[in-house]
Amino acid sequence: MTDTVHTRCCIAGGGPAGMMLGYLLARAGVDVYVLEKHKNFLRDFRGDTIHPSTLELMHELGILKEFLQLPHQEVRELAGQVGGETVTIADFTHLPTHCQFLAFMPQDVFLNFIAGKGKAFPQFHLNMSAEVIDIVQDNGVVTGVRAKTSDGEREIRADLIVGADGRRSVIRDRAELQITELGAPMDVLWMRLSHHPGDPKQTFGHVEAGKIFVMLDREEYWQCAYVIPKGSADTVHEKGLAAFRQEIVRLSPFLGNRVEELRDWKDISLLTVSVDRLSQWSRPGLLCIGDAAHAMSPIGGVGINLAIQDAVAAANILAPIFLEGRPSVAELADVQRRRDFPTRATQRMQTFVQNRVLARVLSSDEPISLPWPLKLLRRWPILRRIPARIIGVGFRPEHIKTSMTREA
Repeated sequence: MTDTVHTRCCIAGGGPAGMMLGYLLARAGVDVYVLEKHKNFLRDFRGDTIHPSTLELMHELGILKEFLQLPHQEVRELAGQVGGETVTIADFTHLPTHCQFLAFMPQDVFLNFIAGKGKAFPQFHLNMSAEVIDIVQDNGVVTGVRAKTSDGEREIRADLIVGADGRRSVIRDRAELQITELGAPMDVLWMRLSHHPGDPKQTFGHVEAGKIFVMLDREEYWQCAYVIPKGSADTVHEKGLAAFRQEIVRLSPFLGNRVEELRDWKDISLLTVSVDRLSQWSRPGLLCIGDAAHAMSPIGGVGINLAIQDAVAAANILAPIFLEGRPSVAELADVQRRRDFPTRATQRMQTFVQNRVLARVLSSDEPISLPWPLKLLRRWPILRRIPARIIGVGFRPEHIKTSMTREA
């Protein structure tokens, strides 16, 4: 017999979007269940960039000081190396935010923090090891989900189901929501290499003819991204791990004494890059946010920020409605209307960089010189504030409404 639970809002997915929405709704007095299919939040190579606009939300919630006591690194500038030339691309120190830096924090640390804050409210229910496998519909209205749990199958009935279960969303698949594919010319090989005393103290990317290598300083290790043409992972494997190690050393010679840490291809993860968005984020009884509504390119590391902004917008719009009744179709559509512009603008920027810059670099065998936009950034440092604003704040930052700033 299937166990049945009733709540006001059920959120599929305990990532940044789902966890933040659950916390904000519970904080506003709305009973909410968050279902996360894994037993914990620990994953290899999940995005861990916390942007200044997200840190601003923490300030508005009154939890920023506590949040910044968690393990993290602060980056105030981003630099890139093109051929033999290095240039600072973004300067975050002039942003109109309380925190003028990017914070790099393991995503499991971030999610455990938000989960802990949510648990302070009796309306917040987090179910780990609960994998959503289908939606429940009554006369065309989504009224619940079915989930596999450690105690057997469970059915959660709710006034609203929120799909926050990522770019491979079961919710959007079962709801048959239409996806617009924008495409991506590359995939990414992720790996970790140890950090040694005396290593460079900045986060940067290295671009040469046919090669793009990004290194993110995590103090204890380097998180590295080797960008490859779309679908070429098998070709890289065929050349052998030794050749791959040599290529890394050629791009970043100071790593020569540690590439042997890559002992097997199992030490290297493939991120298949996709950029897409739903034509319609909602239908009666259901709303998708975050990667389930729009998968972002890794360019700028803005995917987490967009997902959290979606959650804030959804909470701002829907929390007062929940306190009165059930969200209507039009009210669910308001969330998409609020977030559609920043989503499209960010994806337009990302696809421009992908198609006009990265694709050309990956297909080139000629020496790469510093392009004119980067020459301008080097000549006039004030221009570095523009990419910092786009990356750090985005096109439409959300803010916590006063009604949702109370503590438990």
